[in-house]
Amino acid sequence: MRKAFVTKKNVIIFMTLILCLILSACGGSSDSSAASGSGGAEGDFEAEYHEAEYHEDSAEGSGDVQVDLSCVNDGYFGVIAESDTKLKVQVFKDDDTFTYDLVSGEPQIFPLQSGDGTYTIKVMENVSGNSYYEKYSTSASVSLSDEFAPFVRPNAYADYSEDSDCVKEASKLAEGCSTESEFVGKVYDYICKKVDYDYKEAETVESGYVPDPDEVLDTGKGICFDYASLAASMLRSHGIPTKIIFGYVAPDNLYHAWNMFYTEEKGWTTVEFSVDPGDWTRVDLTFSANGQNADFIGDGTNYQDVYEF
Repeated sequence: MRKAFVTKKNVIIFMTLILCLILSACGGSSDSSAASGSGGAEGDFEAEYHEAEYHEDSAEGSGDVQVDLSCVNDGYFGVIAESDTKLKVQVFKDDDTFTYDLVSGEPQIFPLQSGDGTYTIKVMENVSGNSYYEKYSTSASVSLSDEFAPFVRPNAYADYSEDSDCVKEASKLAEGCSTESEFVGKVYDYICKKVDYDYKEAETVESGYVPDPDEVLDTGKGICFDYASLAASMLRSHGIPTKIIFGYVAPDNLYHAWNMFYTEEKGWTTVEFSVDPGDWTRVDLTFSANGQNADFIGDGTNYQDVYEF
């Protein structure tokens, strides 16, 4: 499926529409029915942490732009650039295009989520208004070490480390879990009960907003992007392939963010939805936390995936 541009305009639309959605459809309660493990192989759940780092010694570039392609087969690349004006990085592969904001002077990690093949990476610098010029361009031939590689590591939209509070909390939830499914259920239930929808953030969020999972955990508040980022961070940090999905939800064609995760074991069941073995499963924590999961997720046919991270 062709992916849309990740632009500041899209972020603004997304924040506005999800506020309208929550105001019209979601209740204020953050309590939800507990998700519970219901199957899978017996034995202790073994969490596996996958790192994503910027390697300065491996980076190449021009002037104040450096791009690290040393880990492209693990599904990501790193970049650091400096400028007095706005910066973006664009990633192209076939019909897929992703555009991200860059923070000047800060190394950042971005996914290569469109499978094997040749990717083009461009760092763009703002000239004026919405006009940008190409500051640096490079390409990478990617042969993923694993099809799930881009979805088990941190990146700019699921930004965490082994020292992150959300990762430590996930480790507590993993204690005593006998299956991946049981762990996923505990994370799901924890976030549903921990995080309330933040109406103020939805009204005041600025363009280019990117979640801080630890901040969401600390404040206990967030919008759909926050829910999806926190869930991805907690699950990925323990080896569960998890996508952050942006797209549209019928019947009102509202722009939204949610998760999909993957597990090969028998699966687990909640009152809202079930998880099938060997397949990606859709989880919408924004609606779940506000008591609307059954109405909006249903069988998933009312969701249109546009792009994933």
